[in-house]
Amino acid sequence: MVYAVPLIIFMDDISGNILKQWNKHHAVYMSNANLPHEMLEEFFVRFITSSPHAAPMELIDAADSGIITWDCKDQEEVMLIPYRLFIAGDNPMQAEECSHTGLNCNYFCRTCDVGGTKEYKSSNEGYNSIFTLGNLRTPEKTAKSAMTKVQNAMSSTGIRDSASVSILESLVELGKKLHKRKPGSQATSESEVIAALEKEFEEQLQGATLDDTINPLLGMNGISMHLDTPAEILHTILLGVVKYFWGQTVFLLEKAKVLHMFQSRLESVDSDGMNAPSLNADYICHYKGIMPFLVHDLVPRAVLNGWTIIGELVALVWHMTIPDTEMYLVSSY
Repeated sequence: MVYAVPLIIFMDDISGNILKQWNKHHAVYMSNANLPHEMLEEFFVRFITSSPHAAPMELIDAADSGIITWDCKDQEEVMLIPYRLFIAGDNPMQAEECSHTGLNCNYFCRTCDVGGTKEYKSSNEGYNSIFTLGNLRTPEKTAKSAMTKVQNAMSSTGIRDSASVSILESLVELGKKLHKRKPGSQATSESEVIAALEKEFEEQLQGATLDDTINPLLGMNGISMHLDTPAEILHTILLGVVKYFWGQTVFLLEKAKVLHMFQSRLESVDSDGMNAPSLNADYICHYKGIMPFLVHDLVPRAVLNGWTIIGELVALVWHMTIPDTEMYLVSSY
């Protein structure tokens, strides 16, 4: 018997010890996606490997061959064929896995090429374009850009391949030194510069090809790093949109001197039915906690409408089950 085992692969950079404030290293964990979601919340998450030296792409590049094991239920040998379902992680790690610069670059999306220069995004046309889908990124195009665009790749496309960036940066620095003319000396000829760069390039490759030095995750079969790295909703939604919108809401409450009314309402809320033992009103108000349904008449209507939309978004992104798959697929298009 042969079983296909979909894997959820998670990787993050974590602190290595308690003696130093920060000793960065990467750790990889895996889960069996065949198991129910409730079982994966607390259990069945397996530590795979960790290293302070190996690049994230090297750690994730797992085996593709089948694994022979014993089925204790059916009392027979079986073959397990693992495959990567998707790669989980926070936004900075997923950006690195996609050879993407991250959320702070001009083309901030690791899935498509939406974005542009600061001037363009500040215009009406550019601002509106942020809310539309751009051309989807593909591993093939990303790999090609990582090899051909050395210095302007990060600003013009949002691509930054961490696996090969050290080689490219060393070549750029060497090229600057060779082209810089010292007083009283003759400028280095272009042929000598090219020869020196080619020699340095061969030494950096250490017998490998350029294809071998770029992100190996871009060439993995059966997975697209741009599409199979789902958005990390904790930091993107709760600690992103929700956190900053609530901060602006509290500013309006404090400006209107009605924050005490919110705190009084919060203290009188019945917590029965909530997934919380108690509501500490002082703590929530001090640390800008969120309870938007208590401020419905304390903020402008536009702010309340914003909270309504955010509430609908949060309910959708944390929806764990699909009762009717056929209906869901029809209504999604």
